[in-house]
Amino acid sequence: MIEAVSCGGVVIFRGKILVLYKNYKNKYDGWVLPKGTVEQGEEFRDTALREVLEETGVKASIMKYIGKSEYSFSVPEDTVAKEVHWYLMMANSYYSRPQHEEYFEDSGYYKYNEAYHLLKFTNEKQILEKAYNEYLELKRLHEWGSRRY
Repeated sequence: MIEAVSCGGVVIFRGKILVLYKNYKNKYDGWVLPKGTVEQGEEFRDTALREVLEETGVKASIMKYIGKSEYSFSVPEDTVAKEVHWYLMMANSYYSRPQHEEYFEDSGYYKYNEAYHLLKFTNEKQILEKAYNEYLELKRLHEWGSRRY
């Protein structure tokens, strides 16, 4: 078994969530949250911020650590056990640009219910739900955007 670690973000601007549409050679397609692999010696927070920037063109700020999701998938001759660490992030505009080199064809900000139903994977829906509840709580406490972790 191969173990892999990635980090990503639930990026929010004015209550809307950033999602990406990926289409890999018409074999894989669906809406996902931005995430990617931790590089050698890189902190998880830095990976999450870098991957959001690379995949979406969005320079975001981390507001809070949300938690991790775990899943596995098969590759030729082995199984990959993946752990993804997620952060709640704040963007400073609606601008986004999908990274075509990684087969992302579209990106955009959507209302919570729209983003939830667009997402392809159950574990990402669960992370979105948790992150959005944290966002609402920070808003209620007037702490959204006032301090970063």
